[in-house]
Amino acid sequence: MSSVVAPEKATSNTMGPKEVELILVKEQNGVQFTSTTLVTPAPGQTNPSGEEERETWGKKIDFLLSVIGFAVDLANVWRFPYLCYKNGGGAFLVPYLFFMVIAGMPLFYMELALGQYNREGAAGVWKICPIFKGVGFTVILISLYVGFYYNVIISWALFYLFSSFTRELPWVHCNNSWNSANCSDWADNSSIGDIYKATPAQEYFERGVLHIQDSNGIDDLGLPRWQLTSCLAVVIVLLYFSLWKGVKTSGKVVWITATMPYVVLTVLLLRGVTLPGAMDGIKAYLSVDFLRLCDAKVWIEAATQICFSLGVGFGVLIAFSSYNKFSNNCYRDAIITSSINSLTSFFSGFVVFSFLGYMSQKHNVALDKVARDGAGLVFVIYPEAIATLPGSSVWAVIFFIMLLTLGIDSAMGGMESVITGLIDEFKVLHKHRELFTLFIVVATFLISLFCVTNGGMYVFTLLDHFAAGTSILFGVLIEAIGIAWFYGVDRFSDDIEEMIGQRPGRYWRLCWKFVSPCFLLFMVVVSFATFNPPNYGSYTFPPWANLLGWCLAMSSMAMVPIYAIYKLCTLPGKFCDRLAYAITPETEHHLVDNGEVRQFTLHHWLVV
Repeated sequence: MSSVVAPEKATSNTMGPKEVELILVKEQNGVQFTSTTLVTPAPGQTNPSGEEERETWGKKIDFLLSVIGFAVDLANVWRFPYLCYKNGGGAFLVPYLFFMVIAGMPLFYMELALGQYNREGAAGVWKICPIFKGVGFTVILISLYVGFYYNVIISWALFYLFSSFTRELPWVHCNNSWNSANCSDWADNSSIGDIYKATPAQEYFERGVLHIQDSNGIDDLGLPRWQLTSCLAVVIVLLYFSLWKGVKTSGKVVWITATMPYVVLTVLLLRGVTLPGAMDGIKAYLSVDFLRLCDAKVWIEAATQICFSLGVGFGVLIAFSSYNKFSNNCYRDAIITSSINSLTSFFSGFVVFSFLGYMSQKHNVALDKVARDGAGLVFVIYPEAIATLPGSSVWAVIFFIMLLTLGIDSAMGGMESVITGLIDEFKVLHKHRELFTLFIVVATFLISLFCVTNGGMYVFTLLDHFAAGTSILFGVLIEAIGIAWFYGVDRFSDDIEEMIGQRPGRYWRLCWKFVSPCFLLFMVVVSFATFNPPNYGSYTFPPWANLLGWCLAMSSMAMVPIYAIYKLCTLPGKFCDRLAYAITPETEHHLVDNGEVRQFTLHHWLVV
């Protein structure tokens, strides 16, 4: 008896390539018996086309937690509750939910489906319409720019966390080395209304942490402060080891970073509602003033909040969904995650205003004297409130752990957008992901050092004002036009049906083609029309700083026309031929050779 083992490759299928092992056994009487075995290739093995198989999330929950962790960030705590209070309380939910339904959810759904179907990062997905690939580089640049200053917020939280491990919190009294003559304890009620006085918590943040008193402005930065630099380095190390192996590692980290904020918010709410004055704060948060809906500014602020709170336009949703299984129900994911994000914002308002109501009653001042948004809420007002509680150090540690986890998974999402977007576009980087990730985080760290100098707050404010404002609205607008009009909303719907077995309803298609682009165009126009130069307190930035900020914003937006011109110039043939190739999916270029261009037909532009 003799035997022969002959391995051969089977053709690829939707389940991925498999190796077929054919065993031929020849008996002495001439009868032959054969058996075959399907062998799954080892991880990292290439498919028949020569490309490495794309990794996927270890579990479905890893993806959901990553998306939730990215979308639910510090702004959910420090911006939405204040906007709600300032713009009519519960009445603010009317424009907020309206824009959520007509623009927020459709755009969120669009990005998840786009990444999952094409299984590429923010730039690579534009093989569906090559002339728009520039918008992929736009969102990658925006995510990179945001990382330059967002990581600094996390380093502040880490600094506060370390400072909380004391018997008495350092922002309680005015007898510290960093305090000025203007410092006045809240207990001194005679000074509360004095605008020239500062509380211990305010001076601790500005003078004890930032040391902004040692700088005269953005042209007088000084050297990086070693304390904040050390905290920033710890943040960068955490980011690197969360990202270096891809979604296999980041998907496990978010089990802690995405769930911890909900635990802490619940604990803080249970403590907050027991404080005197808490109910007054919550009532002010929920008080309904429908007359405020007559003010156009309320609607604009609701629309702006929707644009930025869901995280659309950073390339993160595209990158995360590109690691999904092809048949994953991205429609259900979009509804679940976007709803959780909005509910978290609303829930955090109860936590914030229970403590603000307490502060208002404790110091006998109007609520609007203590209510504020931004860094001042989480690094001044909230620490001030916590400092008055029994066991304040414990509450401070809990609170800043929450800020740390809120920030770290959002920062991870931004970094993943950059890394995935670039390694998918430049395939040579796939084999060197660890080194490339190290390069990105180190480069981000070096740029961020400008934000931890004495005048770093001025650099931070400039980046925050220009890096992801008008530019991200512009990027999402071009993205929506490219998908719904040039690629085609009908073709995009076919792709979704191929993945989940269900075609999007007419409502979603109408939103993608008409409502969302019009909404985004309106927001871009409003963003330009209502632009105000940045400032920090009474400090006004010099003209050259504003010019530098606009150059930063334009550098990302300019990628759209630059790449479009480059693509049209490098394609062969006459201009009409080049245009046809540039707006046709790469998989359909053979149709262009036959003169069949969908985009050159009236039906393509009219169908929904």
